[in-house]
Order: sequence, then C-alpha cells, then structure tokens
Amino acid sequence: MKDILVVSAPELPGYRITRVLGLVRGNTVRARHLGRDILALLRNIVGGEVLEYRKLMAESREQALDQMIDEARQLGADAIISMRMTTSMIGQGMAEILAYGTAVRVEKLP
Repeated sequence: MKDILVVSAPELPGYRITRVLGLVRGNTVRARHLGRDILALLRNIVGGEVLEYRKLMAESREQALDQMIDEARQLGADAIISMRMTTSMIGQGMAEILAYGTAVRVEKLP
C-alpha cells in the first residue's frame, strides 16, 4: 500500500507538484447513540468533558479521512494538499463530517 501525504497547506515542502489530479473527498454521517446519550447526560449533570461524543467524532473524522485517501489512491496520487474538514448538522442528532482536498502527483526535490 502506497503512503499518501496529507497536508492542509497548498504546497508540500521538499516536493514539487508535477500533476494536479483533482478534488477528492470522504464523508460520513453519524447519529447519536442512546447508550452514549445516557452517559453524556450523566456527565452533563456532574460536569466535565463528554468523552463518549469526543470518541464518536474522532472515529467519524478518521473514517472521512480514510475515504478521502482511498479516493486519492485510486487516482494514483502521491499526496493531498489543501486538505480541509467540515462538520454540519443534517438532522436531529445527526452530523456529517466531510474531508476534502486536492489530489496531486509529486516528486521529491534533490
């Protein structure tokens, strides 16, 4: 499996972009879970970080990133530049995580 470099910058230090392959993206939609809601409610009563939702969102971000990287790999990309991530609510208790960027071919500078 070939490694894909992913950066939020429009350039990749130490590399020259030889070809732009286009936009790549990955997304996931997650809904709250009753068990996590109960734990979050209890944590809200006593205060503190809602670890259950933090874990859910971290897993969702990783899934969106993995999908974006897979799409770049299918295009033959070496890297993804200008990567961004956004979250939006799409319904009661549901959120979409979207990762997107520009797939490119690069060569290492001497």
